Amino acid sequence: MATLDLAKEDGGFADTADGPPSYTENLIGTLLAIFGNLLVSIAVSIQKYSHVVLAGTKDPRAFYRTKTWWCGLLLTLLGEGTIFASYAFAPVSLIAPLNAVSVVASSILGFIFLREKWKAKEFLKRYILSFLGCALTVAGTYLFVTFGPNSHEKLNAENIIKHVIGWPFLLYMLLEIIAFCLLLYFYKQRNANYLIIILMLVALLGSVTAITVKAVSGMLVLSIQGSMQLGYPIFYVMLVCMVATVTFQARFLSQASYLYDSSLIACLNYVLSTTFAIVSGSIFYMEFNHEDVLHVCMFLLGCVVCCLGVFLITKNRKKAKAFEPYVTMDMLQGVPTIHDKGWAVQPDYNGSFSYGALVNNDSVGPATLPVSQEHVTVASTPQKAFELKRD
Repeated sequence: MATLDLAKEDGGFADTADGPPSYTENLIGTLLAIFGNLLVSIAVSIQKYSHVVLAGTKDPRAFYRTKTWWCGLLLTLLGEGTIFASYAFAPVSLIAPLNAVSVVASSILGFIFLREKWKAKEFLKRYILSFLGCALTVAGTYLFVTFGPNSHEKLNAENIIKHVIGWPFLLYMLLEIIAFCLLLYFYKQRNANYLIIILMLVALLGSVTAITVKAVSGMLVLSIQGSMQLGYPIFYVMLVCMVATVTFQARFLSQASYLYDSSLIACLNYVLSTTFAIVSGSIFYMEFNHEDVLHVCMFLLGCVVCCLGVFLITKNRKKAKAFEPYVTMDMLQGVPTIHDKGWAVQPDYNGSFSYGALVNNDSVGPATLPVSQEHVTVASTPQKAFELKRD
């Protein structure tokens, strides 16, 4: 009993033994994270709808001058703020996998916004993987939320400093810095533009982001409750690290989206970022110290099922066409369009250059025609040769 009182006076590490409050805080954090991810998904869909409407109606206004785009931006800020606040109540290992909610919501919203009529067989064939992925993601989310860690403590400045100077975190940071420098060397100096390398850099930065976000969010909540934490230097150290890691993550993700398909990036980035966030949270905040083996195994099983569901959802997305060999009627100045929307008057590109009934068999080589030597004339003067070359 004396040890418990001493621990409480020494910074609040004994607060992890309080059972009922931890379950309540877990519930609050989980609901905030789910609500925030839903808001972000809705915001992205609204902004995409705004861009599509502008492109379809040929509205000369810029996208930032439309009400729908600003509505999406406000919802994005509100959603990200809600997710930020959720870190103050629930462990990092519980909040990080909940990004799958955004993937499921985006898939459902994308399906709702599609205005195509499908036959029953074509509909099932097209969306069976998405439905299965959503079901697996929901099941996995239920598992890791139910069996997630219940470790909580007051995130005041003293506790955060003790975690920062602890040997588990210092060893983890040493290994992470070495891995980050090696990956950055191969990416920058050896031009190793592999997707796994870029997303590993993002995930390593994301693990630091998860730690700093929880620290900043927890200290802000304590300050609002009356225990002022903004006067400690560790708060601003964590704030600067959070902003810096988020900025560099955005840069690396932008480079990855320029080189690779977005569905592949979404799947692999979710798996890597979630894994490193769970590892960093369990090391820095010692979130699994008071959990038994069964709870840890069920939590990991839920994360694996959730990752499988995200993979199936992103695998079923329609890939964007990388190349279009035709030109629309409204691409040239001075050429009027044949209708208001300016759609292309040629069929889609399906991997083979074809038009109507004239199909080009890509596997068949061009036929050679016999050439009569009688009709072949050779340019006798340099001027004629230059004209032929120019033609």
